[in-house]
Amino acid sequence: MSDNSAVPVADLSKAPLPTEKMLKRRKSVPIQLTRFAVFNARIMRMVLKGHG
Repeated sequence: MSDNSAVPVADLSKAPLPTEKMLKRRKSVPIQLTRFAVFNARIMRMVLKGHG
C-alpha cells in the first residue's frame, strides 16, 4: 500500500538567511517594544474607527 496521504515537505534550502544586521534588529528589545507599540496603536485605531 503506497502512502499517498503524506504531506509534501517544503524545500527551504534556497531560502535566504538573515544578515547579522537583521538578527541584531530582531533581538533588540527597544526595537521590538517600538514595533509592538506601533502595531497596537494601528489595531486600536482600527477598532475605534469601527465603533464610531
